[in-house]
Amino acid sequence: MRVVIFCHSLVSDWNHGNAHFLRGVVRELLARGVEVQVYEPRHPWSAENLVSDHGRRALTAFHRAYPGLRSIRYDLSALDLDRALDGADLVLAHEWNEHELIRRLGEHRAAHGGYRLLFHDTHHRSVTDADQMAAYRLEAFDGILAFGRVIRDLYLANGWTRRAWVWHEAADTRRFRPMPRVAPGGDVVWIGNWGDGERTDELREFLIEPSRALGLRTTVYGVRYPRPARDALARAGIEYAGWLPNYDVARTFARFRVTVHVPRRPYAKALPGIPTIRMFEALACGIPLVSAPWDDAEDLFTPGEDYLVARAGNEMREQLGRLLLDRELAARIAGNGLRTVRARHTCAHRVDELLRIHRELDDGAQEAAA
Repeated sequence: MRVVIFCHSLVSDWNHGNAHFLRGVVRELLARGVEVQVYEPRHPWSAENLVSDHGRRALTAFHRAYPGLRSIRYDLSALDLDRALDGADLVLAHEWNEHELIRRLGEHRAAHGGYRLLFHDTHHRSVTDADQMAAYRLEAFDGILAFGRVIRDLYLANGWTRRAWVWHEAADTRRFRPMPRVAPGGDVVWIGNWGDGERTDELREFLIEPSRALGLRTTVYGVRYPRPARDALARAGIEYAGWLPNYDVARTFARFRVTVHVPRRPYAKALPGIPTIRMFEALACGIPLVSAPWDDAEDLFTPGEDYLVARAGNEMREQLGRLLLDRELAARIAGNGLRTVRARHTCAHRVDELLRIHRELDDGAQEAAA
């Protein structure tokens, strides 16, 4: 089997969480003997920012951490789809691609056939920027892989596709796992980007103020923190440590006793059932987690057992205090979350789902041709 993937970037996770899941899926496919080729633009903004901030050594470090992962850089004007898709069985195109690439893929599929073509959406733009999403030409695609039921339903209701499946993100448990030999050195860690004002108030309420009030040893990792945000962290006694390569996250979680989940406002308000991928990764690492409000409408986890919930800032202070004082409670919550991820939310589970969808499409095509 040959799988071809078009994405924004495989090599860079600078403000690009989609790379996390993609890497895990590619690694799982390769482990099963599937031939995989990944295409990314020659100058993706995520990699350009990564190199600008940390130099090309950051890309070298990625290849050292993931020796089996490679991508093909392309210029869209010179991309030869006949060559790229020769012998392909399944083609995935992520939604963070140029509209022209998606159009050309659809035209190639319509003209040549012979493979299944799926559009992969892991963003909130179907709600927050519907015009941009409606501009993608998906008529020749076999369907949509949506990372939540509400996204799937939007594609169908808006007539953007005829077929759509829920394909949640998940943890690459080869990379994200407990590291009990690493000694904790801090209380709370949060790994996430400041973003575009989509959770500024939430971070103050659920992270900064509880840490300040409890006097916790808290460290924050991420990018795009403006000066006022960094100043607010400093006033609360929180260390800001900048970008953290995703391949170092498991070891970093192991150095702290608790983490928190603070979803961006579009997910908390308009897209129930979709956590950030960091929640899957944190639970896979066996660290107890407290989440700001989000609606687990698809029953991915069991709130109160796999993680604790804080509906307001005062509850976040209480829940963090409980986990830091009660080691038995912390171990139970962490153990529950870890078991749930391993049982239901690994990249191996998602590859199983992807291959089932591919077989379903192939079987349907054979029946239609009979």
